[in-house]
Amino acid sequence: MKFFTRRRVIVLVIVAVAGFVTGRLALRAVGNLLLGGTLFGGNIL
Repeated sequence: MKFFTRRRVIVLVIVAVAGFVTGRLALRAVGNLLLGGTLFGGNIL
């Protein structure tokens, strides 16, 4: 029974980290669209 709770905690931590990273990237994308910049700092054209 303890194995399932430990596995659930590990999965929740992985999901939380992935959500944090994608949330930051989405905020960066919106900010760059508003400011007219490129998303990853490079020159696309």
